[in-house]
Amino acid sequence: MTQTAFTPNRDRIFDDLSALVGFNSPHSTPELADQHEAACAWTVSALEALGLDVTRHATVDNADTIIATKAPVGDAPTVLLYSHYDVVPANNPDAWISDPFTLTERDGRWYGRGAADCKGNLAMHLEALRLIQANGGTDLGIKVVVEGSEELGGDDGLGKLIDAHPDLFRADAIMIADSGNAAVGVPTLTTSLRGGAQINVTVETLQGAIHSGSFGGAAPDAAHALVRITDSLFDDTGRTTIDGVDCTATWNGQPYPADTFATDAGVLDGVTLNGTPDDNPADMVWARPAITMIGFTSTPVADAVNAVNHRAEAQYNLRVPAGTDAAAIANAVKDHIHAHTPNGAHVTVEISGVNEPFATDPNHPAIALFGDCLQTAYDDADLALIGSGGSIPLTITLQNHFPDAAIALYGVEEPQCGIHGVDESVDPTEIERIAVAEALFLQQYGK
Repeated sequence: MTQTAFTPNRDRIFDDLSALVGFNSPHSTPELADQHEAACAWTVSALEALGLDVTRHATVDNADTIIATKAPVGDAPTVLLYSHYDVVPANNPDAWISDPFTLTERDGRWYGRGAADCKGNLAMHLEALRLIQANGGTDLGIKVVVEGSEELGGDDGLGKLIDAHPDLFRADAIMIADSGNAAVGVPTLTTSLRGGAQINVTVETLQGAIHSGSFGGAAPDAAHALVRITDSLFDDTGRTTIDGVDCTATWNGQPYPADTFATDAGVLDGVTLNGTPDDNPADMVWARPAITMIGFTSTPVADAVNAVNHRAEAQYNLRVPAGTDAAAIANAVKDHIHAHTPNGAHVTVEISGVNEPFATDPNHPAIALFGDCLQTAYDDADLALIGSGGSIPLTITLQNHFPDAAIALYGVEEPQCGIHGVDESVDPTEIERIAVAEALFLQQYGK
């Protein structure tokens, strides 16, 4: 594909992103409701300035979804561009090197909450639309959907809006900019997302805590029982093992080099990754079920006394790969826990937040075209096909409603961005290049 005269305007992108980052706009935070509303209003104004017909749609979780549209010319197809204007909380701003709500350039990167996830992607959409307008426009129908509760609202808001009014979202190609590249400068399509569930486990062994001197050694300790249950979910190399579930699949796309993974994950010197030398990290995070203990409660160390624990509780986060049934695997974990509970301990297992995995076909003509556009924008670099360990329930909702639509996952994020963490950042060249790729797609698709 021959690159056109699309030249992104970095100053304009910085101004857009600076304005967006300036809004401390998490959802479900009453004391910041004015900031959330301000981010929404700014986005509405920016889309209206592009000549789009913009409407706001209230959702059941009290966060407006913005839909900006342009009708197709004749029988031209319609493209939906997605992003979100809410962010995760910045938590302690004093832990940041610079103010999280002031976009700050440092060593070639732009720092601020939402700089990558997902306000950087929103700024990218705006730039792509300006580029295509400046180069003759497009006959395509355009729908820009900007969500207000992706981070803390789950699929309750936008998902239910889609269920109630699917025609608002009907499109031939759905471009979800809430993912990113394997590395800076590597054009990337995400072809799968893990689904999963939350699994809460409570173990009880005694009527109450008892003196460890008088009873310890024979009395069954609930914390020890829960540790043994947890250990049963992993083999000697740290690979997840669930009775009756295949946990040995391999990833067929771009591998994830172990040293790169260790750097991206911040693994400490001398600490080894889970798995054998034959297990690529891509297998472990994109192709197999995985369990993480994300919370554990017995007696806090600060409150420790010489007593045997009578009760312990843990929260597991289950992730499952595309092509599997999240609910079925969650129930298999439940059965596994019951089967591996020692001493006949009383165990309660509660499953919640089940969401199914997602996969898209990179060979679909529209997605293949966008892959070509990405390569063109990145000077013909090889296209990487990767998975993502995260979940975006919206993708399944859209796929269920529009099974014939192409759904592409991509974006300005990459491992250095540190999304959701302190000092989140974005490389501005990623915004520029992906904006060019998106503009190329809007120029070429349907012709």
